[in-house]
Amino acid sequence: MKKLINKPEYVVKEQLEGIALAYPDIVKVHFDPNFIYRADAPVKGKVAIVSGGGSGHEPMHGGFVGFGMLDAACPGEVFTSPTPDQMLETAKIVNSGEGVLFIVKNYSGDVMNFEMAADLAREEGIRVLNILIDDDVAVKDSSYTQGRRGVGTTVLAEKICGAAAERGYDLKKLANLCRKININGRSMGLALTSCTVPAAGKPTFELGEDEMEIGIGIHGEPGRKRMKIKTANEI
Repeated sequence: MKKLINKPEYVVKEQLEGIALAYPDIVKVHFDPNFIYRADAPVKGKVAIVSGGGSGHEPMHGGFVGFGMLDAACPGEVFTSPTPDQMLETAKIVNSGEGVLFIVKNYSGDVMNFEMAADLAREEGIRVLNILIDDDVAVKDSSYTQGRRGVGTTVLAEKICGAAAERGYDLKKLANLCRKININGRSMGLALTSCTVPAAGKPTFELGEDEMEIGIGIHGEPGRKRMKIKTANEI
């Protein structure tokens, strides 16, 4: 796989610098710890919504920061969960006093670090609720998760909850809405080729030219089965 990058260790930092330069009227970028947040944050009288996860899935999550969506996003290194200090500092900046909703994909590292960040934020007087997204029906458990993986429904939750927050939903009502979105969400992945993590420099797995894998995870976790490529209608 061909990539236009400088050095693998600078990929996340340079991506954030690019976003800051391209959209200064919409977002601001904080470094050490890294996070992207709304340029007008904190928004008075509004619950803040924060999400995040490993980089490499763009525009998820940083591309969804703005009016009617996320108040902030915490990017980890490629395919690596963001750290609790990222979420804690983010919560401090975007909290208007109405509380913060963490939307968390069901991957073990994300779950653990967001829960730790929520506990730290509560110790500092910030009301925080964590809502887990686990919509992937392909497999029950994987190398990164216990239970179903969090995938496509995350985007819907961020958009719908973001719009509801702008309308004035309080923290409890917003959390209930997010749970409802997750309960009604279903997704399943499909891969035609493998991804290549910049630091590794080689494909995560091998797929034949005439093969596809059904139910694969967003980090290359094994899916349900491999088969010959079929038409869109057959799939």
